[in-house]
Amino acid sequence: MTDLAATTLATGTLPGLPSRHWIDGGWHDAASGRTMESFDPGSGKAFASFARGDAADVQAAVDAALAAMTGRWRGITPSERGRILMRTAELIRANAEFYAVVECLDCGKPVGEARVDVASAARAFEYYAGACDKMHGLTIPLGHDYLAYSVNEPVGVTAHVIPWNYPISTTARGVAPALAAGCTVVAKPAEQTPLTALLLAETLKQAGLPDGVYNVVTGTGAEVGAPLVSHPGIAHVAFTGSVATGCSVMQAAARNVTSVTLELGGKSPAVVMADCDIETAAADILAAIYENAGQICSAAARVVIERAAQAEFLDRFVAGVRTLSLGHGLRNPRVGPVNSPNQLERISDFVEGARANGTEIVTGGSRTSDPDTGLGWFFEPTVLNNVKMSDRVAQNEIFGPVLCVQPFDDIEEAVAIANSTNFALVAGVYTSDFGTAHRLARDIDAGQVFINEYFAGGIEIPFGGNRHSGIGREKGLEGMRNYLRVKSVAARTSPRRTH
Repeated sequence: MTDLAATTLATGTLPGLPSRHWIDGGWHDAASGRTMESFDPGSGKAFASFARGDAADVQAAVDAALAAMTGRWRGITPSERGRILMRTAELIRANAEFYAVVECLDCGKPVGEARVDVASAARAFEYYAGACDKMHGLTIPLGHDYLAYSVNEPVGVTAHVIPWNYPISTTARGVAPALAAGCTVVAKPAEQTPLTALLLAETLKQAGLPDGVYNVVTGTGAEVGAPLVSHPGIAHVAFTGSVATGCSVMQAAARNVTSVTLELGGKSPAVVMADCDIETAAADILAAIYENAGQICSAAARVVIERAAQAEFLDRFVAGVRTLSLGHGLRNPRVGPVNSPNQLERISDFVEGARANGTEIVTGGSRTSDPDTGLGWFFEPTVLNNVKMSDRVAQNEIFGPVLCVQPFDDIEEAVAIANSTNFALVAGVYTSDFGTAHRLARDIDAGQVFINEYFAGGIEIPFGGNRHSGIGREKGLEGMRNYLRVKSVAARTSPRRTH
């Protein structure tokens, strides 16, 4: 890792980076011959180029995936699929340092966080490797003269539209269960972060995955994403991104009666009761909002705190914020850059709007740069205090290192504040009273609730949101059900009697 990071910081790039589509088991230039650049958020400079695809490349990838569904892949047993996925997990771990440096360079996050993401990707393949031969059907009792049963079948070709904030781990959490179910895949990584989805292609082939089962087409959402999700050959779309784009994806998929899983973000509350360990809660939430520079759909973006504990919490939290180091991800700071100039502008707009409205900015609140180079796209870790439920910063997903603090006086008010946005992805609860904890878990509208540890759990726990946070669940065995369809068979086993 030290050598890889040093080489990359010195040269501004890294040898061995993929630059073309992966279709039908091999590398292919874009049909148009066009390319586009990938930028290092830590420096703001381009470090790689890659194929800029369009509908022609999507068609080639879907054709390859359709052919693979009826080819060798169909005849591979579930147990052998499991062995392929397990070998994939092992190969990811064997190349984890290279994967982590590429992920850090492509999306900007500190390399220590990128290592965790790579480990998470390997664990996803390992988990679903064990599920391949266990998603069995049922027998249904109809009586002595009948045999009835259900069979789980792969849905077909699946499309995966991958976000830029967690490229490798989001790729794995969708692709691994799809392959485990026996589906084939066309992946479209974000144009800001295409590289680790492409690296995964060669890893899967090395693990024994047949050609055409996993395909990657790179490019923009308009030129690749739109024709992919609207393609009649796609049986299921897994999309992670904004609400507006998710609605467009759902509309496009509906024209072909294609099912969707949508993970569309959040404005998640962390409810802090005065009886909790305030020091632990402050440290936990510090990581839960500033990891990946706050660019996390499930970030603890709002602290909903009992008023009696507000001052102590803020003292401890702000003291923690002021210890956070900023810098290029390859130097492994506590907080890295945001992903793009557009994202930096969005964060700044929200904070400046709050400033203009008289919101108290306890710390942070400004753009900044890498202290070592003066380069890159950075925003200071920021705390906004006494934010009202109706404020723009409380209602919208900022997707940056900005925490909103919202005090309450009783548990009913805490629930009302927690449920006051259109989002319902995750929530955190901090209390020493388990009765209170489970009451809040019951009453807060969220797809997942963490008690006394934000981000508790892993690939085993179903993940997804309600309302504007999306449709369906990923991770766990629930995530694999997205890629299976049920066929029922009913047979009469004895002749009909005639009178």
